[in-house]
Amino acid sequence: MSAIDKLFDLVAHLFSKGKTSATPRLITCLIVALCTTLLITVAVAPIVAVAVALAGYRFPFPRIFDRTLVVTLFAILLMLAPRLELFDLLREGFDGPKRGIWHVFGGFGLSFGAVAALFGMARIAGATLDTHIIVVSCVRYLPAAILIALIEETFFRAFLLAGLQREIGACGALLLSSGIYAGVHVIRSPARFYVVDFEPRAGAETLAACAGRLLDVHAVVPMIGLFLLGMVLGQAFIGGRGVYLPLGLHAGFVMGAKSWRSAVRGVIPRWLAGPGAIPLLAAPAAWALSVTIFAILYLWSARNEISGRRPS
Repeated sequence: MSAIDKLFDLVAHLFSKGKTSATPRLITCLIVALCTTLLITVAVAPIVAVAVALAGYRFPFPRIFDRTLVVTLFAILLMLAPRLELFDLLREGFDGPKRGIWHVFGGFGLSFGAVAALFGMARIAGATLDTHIIVVSCVRYLPAAILIALIEETFFRAFLLAGLQREIGACGALLLSSGIYAGVHVIRSPARFYVVDFEPRAGAETLAACAGRLLDVHAVVPMIGLFLLGMVLGQAFIGGRGVYLPLGLHAGFVMGAKSWRSAVRGVIPRWLAGPGAIPLLAAPAAWALSVTIFAILYLWSARNEISGRRPS
């Protein structure tokens, strides 16, 4: 039995107050994976930073910390894959690729319609739009948008949401996974510094700065937008019974958000573009659109459930 397995059994025992369970709970596995990942990352990231510097590269330490954390978490999740039923969840999430390709296109179309509405609001509000830049940006960011959507939808929807849905039901899983999705995107360290020599405290200091973001009042506004986006993508997963519809939605939203930065100029009201790295998500206009899209997806899902057919 590995150290990870022993740690899992200890945490499971504490959560069950001495009662054993034949099927380990996903939440317990995630607690073990996260705690182990943080401990390893805090210790290893300063060493990785020194190795990167010796290799002649120059990257901010928080970025090195983030990448080390992701790789470590991925490795630990693979170690816990049998307990998590990871591959079963992924197979179910990516089931039906022939039907799923139409869901991808449908997700693209829905997200493009939402982003186009925001661009139209900006034009009405007096901003200047460069349609050439919008088209060029969409083409330029398409590969990155698809890759980001694929990675995040695989983890947050096909694995996390689907796994939680088995244990706490669709509603609880949707709320909890959306909260985790928002929190993960907000808690990145605001500091930007470089580590050349070995500084053993750098990892702990970066972790503390990341955790402090959750208490920062300035993070509340973008977190609302990210939570609503997580709800939309989660409902798309539940309603579409797979990862393909949220994948198309996510990729379209990423392309729209990246195009906004360079294509929209002039004075933009706060209700349309808020503060932060992703201004569209930090504004009431996008929140209203998210609620509208969520309602559309919910009604579509309810109609398919009543009729007893798979989403088409």
